[in-house]
Amino acid sequence: MNKIFPQLISAGAIIFIAIFAQYLTPFDPYEQNLARALTPPDSINLLGTDRYGRDILSRVIIGSQTTILSALALLAVISIFGSLIGAVCGFKGGKLDTFLMRLSDVFLAFPQMVFAIAAAGALGGGLFNAALALALIGWTKYARISRSLTLTIRKMPYIDAAKLAGTSSFGILINHVLPNIAGPILVTAALDIGTIIMELAGLSFLGLGAMPPTAEWGAMMNNGRSMLQTASWVILAPGFAIFLTVAIFNLLGDALRDVLDVKNR
Repeated sequence: MNKIFPQLISAGAIIFIAIFAQYLTPFDPYEQNLARALTPPDSINLLGTDRYGRDILSRVIIGSQTTILSALALLAVISIFGSLIGAVCGFKGGKLDTFLMRLSDVFLAFPQMVFAIAAAGALGGGLFNAALALALIGWTKYARISRSLTLTIRKMPYIDAAKLAGTSSFGILINHVLPNIAGPILVTAALDIGTIIMELAGLSFLGLGAMPPTAEWGAMMNNGRSMLQTASWVILAPGFAIFLTVAIFNLLGDALRDVLDVKNR
């Protein structure tokens, strides 16, 4: 537990900031002050201002709510949905298993980000549509992992004992299968947080995610990309926020994998 404690504290601090972002911003992140437009970092605006005079620190803080909470919500949906599908397919087999696994093969045939760009563009852009585009292909990984684990678990003696005891298939899934696949799924989800944050930010950077004036890290980088040489703080602040957040969650995923890996123990 000592190995994972620093990563948990760091990730918890990031999530705390995202949840209570509106109470932590020093200024209104959407208030324009053209008299201070493109002001470099100083004692008033610690990270400077953008072209509309909005405080960048406040926008980075409130942007964490949009970026991180959206990523966590998306991750929860695809990991739970995909894991349930994989567990049912692995346990029941048959035509349902064949159909859903061939469907996942179709999605896996496309590069994830390319598919997300095409789907988000077809859906019309916006943060919800960007998340939906990522969800359409993101569930397949969890379905494959949970199905593989379930195929191994269903051959275990305690599954046969549960069947002989009269436990229903639903009861076996809930009480025996899902608890035993939760560890690998949790590790995979922890490692995916950073990837999903970058993908959502990437879609917003391309204009297919959060729309102005919403403060979102990828959209902020998109708005400031033309000023990289003249007002670099406009794009560097949200860029560093993405880098730091992704690094923290990746370290958490690595530490969690080490803790839950039976071979390492």
